[in-house]
Amino acid sequence: MTISRRRFLGTGAAISLGFTGLGCSRSNIIATDVDSGIKFGPLQDDPDGIIALPPGFSYKIFSRAGESMSDGLLVPARHDGMAAFAGPSGMTILVRNHELGSSARAELGPFGSDLALIDLIDRELLYDDGGGNSPALGGTTTLVYDTTAQELVSHHLSLSGTLLNCAGGPTPWGSWISCEEIVSEPEDGLTRSHGYNFEVVAGQPGLQRGVPLTDMGRFKHEAVAVHPSSGIIYQTEDLGDGILYRFIPHVPGSLTEGGRLQALVVSEMPSLDTRNWETADVSLRTRMETAWIDLDNVDSPDDDLRYRGFESGAARFARGEGIFYGERDGSPEVYIACTDGGAARKGQIWTYRPSPFEGTDQEISNPGSLELFVEPNNGTIIENGDNLCVAPWGDIIVCEDGTGDDYLLGITPEGEIYKLARDLNGTGEFAGCCFSPDGSTLFVNKQIDGWTLAITGPWSSSS
Repeated sequence: MTISRRRFLGTGAAISLGFTGLGCSRSNIIATDVDSGIKFGPLQDDPDGIIALPPGFSYKIFSRAGESMSDGLLVPARHDGMAAFAGPSGMTILVRNHELGSSARAELGPFGSDLALIDLIDRELLYDDGGGNSPALGGTTTLVYDTTAQELVSHHLSLSGTLLNCAGGPTPWGSWISCEEIVSEPEDGLTRSHGYNFEVVAGQPGLQRGVPLTDMGRFKHEAVAVHPSSGIIYQTEDLGDGILYRFIPHVPGSLTEGGRLQALVVSEMPSLDTRNWETADVSLRTRMETAWIDLDNVDSPDDDLRYRGFESGAARFARGEGIFYGERDGSPEVYIACTDGGAARKGQIWTYRPSPFEGTDQEISNPGSLELFVEPNNGTIIENGDNLCVAPWGDIIVCEDGTGDDYLLGITPEGEIYKLARDLNGTGEFAGCCFSPDGSTLFVNKQIDGWTLAITGPWSSSS
C-alpha cells in the first residue's frame, strides 16, 4: 500500500493514537494498590479453569484453531502477535499471527490435513508455495469483531506462505507488519528464503500477496514499533545476543520502496552488553544517550547482522521480544521487553526515548536515550515478559511466556507491577495483547491452545 508523505505526516500520529488508545496523561492513570500486586482486585478462580480475572471481569473465547473461517479455510494454530485497528461502523479489526514453522503438520495450517482447501485460494498470492507441494503454513488471519455485541463477525486468511510469524506491530497507516522469526534457505520442500517482514493491510478483504520487505533486514525478527511522526520502525531480535534495529524508510508509509537499516549504540559505551547476566553493567533508571550506525548487506543469508553490528559498537540485548510505541509525561517512548535479561534471566523492560529530530542530521546534537525501566530478577514478580502493549490509561500490559503458570501483568509509569490475569489450564504463553480502539476490550491469545480471548470489565472502575 502506498501513502503519500504529505498525507502520512499530516495524519499518521492521530491515526496511531486512535488505533492504540494511547496519549493519555499521567493524571488520568487509574489509582492502584500496586504494593500488593492488585489493581482491579484479587484474581478470582474460573470454574471453567481457563483464566483467573479480577472481580467483575469476564472473557470470551473465539476463533479457535481448526474452526472453519468465513473464507472456507481453517483457523491456523499457534496464535501469536496481534494488533487491533478501527474498522467501519464501530467494528474492531484484528490482524493475528500464526507461528507455524517448516515442520508444522498440515492439519495445523489453514488448508486441512490433506491440503484440499488450498484450491479455495490463488496460490500465486502465497509467498512460498512449496513448489506446488505443501506451502509454508505460517502467516496471518484477519478478524472483524463487534465489541458492542461481543461477537465475532468474520475471520479470514490474510497472509500465507511464510514461516514462524511470531510477533510484529501496527502502523499508523492501518497495516500490520508480520515478522518471521527465522533465517533459512530453501529446504524441506520450500522454495524461498525466509527471515523477513511482511505488511498486511488491516482493512483489505481476502488473502494478500506476500511481499518480503528485504531492506528491513534478514534476521530472527520478533516485533516492531513505529514512530508515528517520522515513520521510522524499531525492530527487536529474539536471540540471546541480539541487537536493536531501526529502519528509516525512503518514503514514510511505503515500505516496499526501501530504506536504511541501523543498529542502536549506547554513545559512551560502544558494544555495551545490556543483559546484566554476569555483572550489572547497566543500572535501573540511568538514562544513556544513544546513536545509530548504518548496517550493510542487510539481506545476508548468514544470520550475521547482530555480530557485525556488535563489532561496530551496537549494544547487545537478551532476547528482544515485545516492543510498543507509547507516551510518558507527554513524551514519546518505545517500550521493549527483553525476555531473558537480568542476573536471574527473568526479563527486563527497557524504554527508548526518541530524539525530537529522530532520524535526521540534527539528531546528533539532540540524541535519543535508552533506560532500563524494570528488572526485578524475581519470577514471582515477572517471569519472561514477551509481547506487550500500552493500555488506554497509560500502563504497560505484558504477556508472560515460559512457565505454564503465566500471567498478564500491568506495569505503571512508575515501574510498579501488578497481576491482571493468570493462566489456569497450564498451557501457558499469553501472546498478542491489544486493546480495541474503543478501550472496552482487551484481546489476547493463548498460543498453545490456539484461542483468542476478549476480556471485558470495569477497566475504569478505580479512576
